[in-house]
Amino acid sequence: MTVSASKSSTGFDRFGLKDSLMRGIRHAGFESPREIQLETIPAGLAGRDVLGLAQTGTGKTAAFALPLLDRLLDTPRKGPRALVIAPTRELATQIAAEVRTLSKYTGLKSVTIYGGVSIQGQVNTLRRRPEIVVGCPGRVLDLLQRRLLRLDQVETLVLDEADHMFDMGFLPDIRRIISALPKHRQNLLFSATMPKDIRRLADELLNDPHVVELANAAPAGTIDHALYLVAEQRKRDLLEHVLAGDDCDSAIVFTRTKHRAKRLANQLTKAGHRAVGLQGNMSQSQRDRAMQGFRSRSYDILVATDIAARGIDVSGVSHVINFDVPNTPEAYTHRIGRTGRAELEGVACTFVTSSDRAWVRSTEDMIGSKIPRREVEGLSLDAGFVSDHRRQGTPRNKGQSRGKGPSRSNAQARTNGKSRNNGKLRRDDRPQSTGRTRGDGRQDGEEQPRSRRRNAGFRPGSQRRTR
Repeated sequence: MTVSASKSSTGFDRFGLKDSLMRGIRHAGFESPREIQLETIPAGLAGRDVLGLAQTGTGKTAAFALPLLDRLLDTPRKGPRALVIAPTRELATQIAAEVRTLSKYTGLKSVTIYGGVSIQGQVNTLRRRPEIVVGCPGRVLDLLQRRLLRLDQVETLVLDEADHMFDMGFLPDIRRIISALPKHRQNLLFSATMPKDIRRLADELLNDPHVVELANAAPAGTIDHALYLVAEQRKRDLLEHVLAGDDCDSAIVFTRTKHRAKRLANQLTKAGHRAVGLQGNMSQSQRDRAMQGFRSRSYDILVATDIAARGIDVSGVSHVINFDVPNTPEAYTHRIGRTGRAELEGVACTFVTSSDRAWVRSTEDMIGSKIPRREVEGLSLDAGFVSDHRRQGTPRNKGQSRGKGPSRSNAQARTNGKSRNNGKLRRDDRPQSTGRTRGDGRQDGEEQPRSRRRNAGFRPGSQRRTR
């Protein structure tokens, strides 16, 4: 980086951050703060507790990382001094990577701790007393109970994607971790919306918080989303039709169960696609290879379960395809939010069968509007189901021509919103428990602690920005 580039101004100058941190911001390529950052960073810098409700992909990581890092630089000393808890290994890794980028010139050190890998490397790093610990609840509590992790000097606690942690049954573990922290500390809690569990925790955890609510149940305006009415046995044909569209550069395909995800990924691979699966039965190294391959474009298609709906932060994904409808209406916005990120346009297709009528009604009630219907000649469901929806006054889109996938809509004003997924998982979609890691690299079931049930550099061929 040249001297002139390192001193160039950005929209983050307004916050009065340390010079070394501003170098990290420029190194990360950040130019203008996002709305959640504008609304929460000043309060975080002032030491206030913060409750931020914002949609996936709106810049929440920098919203809590920047004030956290700046405050750590005020009084340098050994750690751990900040604890960031995330529900999944993928999200913890993503947060840690952004923290390292932003802190590149500060001298601050961090460690990422989660299950599914050997515990010894994490213990060795903790012995060097890094200032920042980013981890998943299961491994954090495990290390805490073994007296290998000390939290008595923590000054800032961050809970990211808090609503998803409660979906996974982590609330008891979170309470145990909080009980090991100093009473006087800063708390930063970020969530999708405010379900009852989060409201109760916020009341217990936060002291006179600065509250920012940007959440909205509606999908972002950069996403062209629609329902495709199809018989169950024709879903594969419809999937091939969408993937064959000229505008389909890359896709995340969501299925209901991990077994279905594995089978569909294998079928797509045999059909000549560059596809890979991501589901709860995979080891950590397998999951890392799958995500790295998708980011680097070794794979164009990622077939995933809802366990991966949070924590996948890959820019430029052109399509999200719900091969199976989500388990709850709330999960709809989370899933399709994997596309249309950072002001890029995206397409979301949901395959709906005759057994999904109740889900359609509930989802449209939640987002407050009808979801457009699209038809593909020769693949659409029987006319009776289509007519059933037309009687509800739903405008009909006649679908695509020349065998193309769904067309992109004109760019719309971006919507800052986020939905929550706090519904119960169906029995066959719950990740299997694999027990705690015992230091030998075995899976520890981060998405399902103990007996409870509980989951940047991508450059596609073409990215379309909104006008």
